[in-house]
Amino acid sequence: MSEPILEVNDLVKEFTVRTSKGLRSIKRVVHAVSGVSFTVSAGETVGLVGESGSGKTTVGRCVLRLVEPTSGHINFKGQDLRALRPRALRALRKDFQIVFQDPYSSLDPRMTVGASIAEPLQVQGVKGDHDKRVRELLDLVGLAPDHAQRFPHEFSGGQRQRVGIARALALDPSLLVLDEPVSALDVSIQAGVVNLLEDLQERLGLAYLFIAHDLSVVRHIADNMAVMYLGKLMEYGPSEVVYSTPAHPYTKALLSAVPTPDPTVERARQRILLQGDPPSPISPPSGCRFRTRCPIAKEVCAIEEPALIDRGQGHPVACHFPSVDTVAVSVGR
Repeated sequence: MSEPILEVNDLVKEFTVRTSKGLRSIKRVVHAVSGVSFTVSAGETVGLVGESGSGKTTVGRCVLRLVEPTSGHINFKGQDLRALRPRALRALRKDFQIVFQDPYSSLDPRMTVGASIAEPLQVQGVKGDHDKRVRELLDLVGLAPDHAQRFPHEFSGGQRQRVGIARALALDPSLLVLDEPVSALDVSIQAGVVNLLEDLQERLGLAYLFIAHDLSVVRHIADNMAVMYLGKLMEYGPSEVVYSTPAHPYTKALLSAVPTPDPTVERARQRILLQGDPPSPISPPSGCRFRTRCPIAKEVCAIEEPALIDRGQGHPVACHFPSVDTVAVSVGR
């Protein structure tokens, strides 16, 4: 991989909410993201995975400054995004874009898809033949150029997501944040969209921050994988290494829940069932945030928060007692 184009260091995002206590309304803090760090290089895909409420979508929105981080550093191509004034940030936005999760709500139903794709060009004041550019983008994502005159309701879910990808590519960005881009699609359609993203990355040299909860999809597309739980990174490393030798108990539990297409392998696998529900991000546990559901938690886990460091397993893990599972976890590709 080349030099990182995106560097996220110690990212923190806290939301203030009001809760009722008797007749009083009190302010409380939601610890959505706590000290997350990672890098993305040109042409690389980093997969950010975790269950619902882990903070992965908040990380993606903070990276784009759609949500303002509480603290931390976000450097894109050597520029500190948090230090940029609105005008400078707006000029730089053309170099990083987002594809939203729901293709049904991310497109304006009153605009033709051609108008939606051309809108970024107009906002950024790009000169030239916008209609020609729209036709090129539709062809790039596998849609007919004459589809530009249609409205979103005339397309299937997979086609709408292709329109969303075309819109994100309108300004020739270097980085795409993909916020669960296939989770709202039928399984039969997901493979086509994932293959399209891989083809576009190879042709255009794009970098992806791929946010998902489907680990089989992440394994297929991601070079490196970051596993999040309750706002913290639990494990980080090359996707194949994390899949074949997971070291964190949470990663092992996630992988054990992924079905495999081989009935023999599926019957032989040991499912790891986590007890209880994830704690509230308003009052996360002391020490390790996973300890309340961890099958190997000990006293030190409640006292000392484990750092995300390599303790000999070959990739960084935030666990006091990491253990490499040498039995490969078979996940369908």
